[in-house]
Amino acid sequence: MFKSVLITAAFILSLFCLPFMSQANAKESPKTSDLLIGMSFQEMNNPYFIVMYDALKDICQSVGAKLIVTDGRHDINKQINDVEDMIQQGVNILLLNPTDQVGMQGAVEAAKKAGIIVVCVDAKSLGPIDTYVASDNVDAGYIATKYMCEQLGGKGKVALLDGIPVDGILDRVKGFKKACSEFPGIEIVDVQNGKQERSVALSVVENMIQAHPDLDGIFSVNDGGSYGALAAIEASGKNIMLVSVDGAPEACKNIAEGSAFKATAAQFPKDQIRIGVGLALAKLWGANVVPEELRIGVKLIDKSKAADFSW
Repeated sequence: MFKSVLITAAFILSLFCLPFMSQANAKESPKTSDLLIGMSFQEMNNPYFIVMYDALKDICQSVGAKLIVTDGRHDINKQINDVEDMIQQGVNILLLNPTDQVGMQGAVEAAKKAGIIVVCVDAKSLGPIDTYVASDNVDAGYIATKYMCEQLGGKGKVALLDGIPVDGILDRVKGFKKACSEFPGIEIVDVQNGKQERSVALSVVENMIQAHPDLDGIFSVNDGGSYGALAAIEASGKNIMLVSVDGAPEACKNIAEGSAFKATAAQFPKDQIRIGVGLALAKLWGANVVPEELRIGVKLIDKSKAADFSW
């Protein structure tokens, strides 16, 4: 953790230093007034990504850059086409939040071939990206699940509400399994995919509860899916604990009210965008080396903290 803080501090400092580098040391780059930044989101029907988008708009306004933003709608073909359009429009920096880490590889390769700096944010793509900025998703899955296991007294039957197979979600699942393995009395009895969507998760969790009437807890890989899970739990009338990842406003409200939703491992989406853009600008302004990836810490939000927490 200390090493990560030092690396982050060094690169933030570099943002102040690089504009004053001599022309001999800095590579040619556009003036900020000519800078075109593109961001391709996997989806924008999610408060988490809206917060990212708002932070990105503020950054671009601050540095005088122009901005293009697209919504992939969890459609890999649309997202590929969106990135190809950005390449044609001549973006200098591409911020990518991929809906499929394998499927976007060709688009990343095309962007790099065009001389574009590519930074993945929140989810990783295969291909020659410059850097990857994300939450510590293994820890997010771990701390939320550990909290659930502890609240269950170290024993009980739990289930995993999974999501799309991108880097961040896969890491949260690793954290979930790691935490469960530390409690011999905890048994994972079901794993199903709620696709991180309220309506899908509702149906999936209804099936989980029907198949496992003695279920004690559910870990959801994101807050979006948790809302559907919570509705299913409440409709069942059963005492099932729910934990998740994100720290979204609706999740915090449910937690504060004392519902079956007991905790969420909160991320910091604004910081992901700020650091992602900062590293991209450092690269644009002449930095020879940026971290291959940079992980941002997460924070467990339970009832005692939920009312006062916000992104």
